[in-house]
Amino acid sequence: MALDTPDAEEARKLVGQLGDAVVFYKIGLELFMAGGYFDLLEWLHDKGKKVFVDLKFFDVPQTVGSAVRQLQGKGAVFATVHGNDQILKAACDHKDTTKILAVTVLTSLDDGDLRDLGFQVDARQLVLSRARRAMEIGCDGVISSGLEASGLRDQLGQNFLIVCPGIRPVANADDQKRTVDVEEAFMNGADYIVVGRPIRQADDPRRAAETMQARIQKLFEPAS
Repeated sequence: MALDTPDAEEARKLVGQLGDAVVFYKIGLELFMAGGYFDLLEWLHDKGKKVFVDLKFFDVPQTVGSAVRQLQGKGAVFATVHGNDQILKAACDHKDTTKILAVTVLTSLDDGDLRDLGFQVDARQLVLSRARRAMEIGCDGVISSGLEASGLRDQLGQNFLIVCPGIRPVANADDQKRTVDVEEAFMNGADYIVVGRPIRQADDPRRAAETMQARIQKLFEPAS
């Protein structure tokens, strides 16, 4: 779950409210800027939760490598890196036990946005190109919309992780553009999904999380 709250104290309250309904949390830029980021990471780890550091490291390669090295021993399962081949390689060279996930194309961008940014290819082509390079460099997986997950599996196989944000179990009306629902993401080949607002903003977040877990479990139950 994306633990995108204004501060660490509210994050802790939400984790307490969700209890054992959620075991894997993504903590990103909002919490980093609020302060207490690494204390929260340690707190989550001590509570037996898995932690996904989503800071999308993007800087000169040496700086990114040094930043990733700071995660060593802190219990981060995943960390995201955004950038060219040299940036990704620097991250992989210093990852230790943390798995590096390369950001392909943000799910808030569509083909029109990419054209505005100067790209001459659509999102599917750009995601595939970036994912292929990330695998060759040694990244453990990629961040991709569920819309592109099936193409990644078809073209690149099974030996890497696909983590899909932008999961919207109901009709979407926010800043995410390339979205899928829970079932579509997994059927397309996702290993993990990231869900934030549909749980966090629900009237009963724990119930929303449990409902989503039930949908996932049903998807993988053997056919009778």
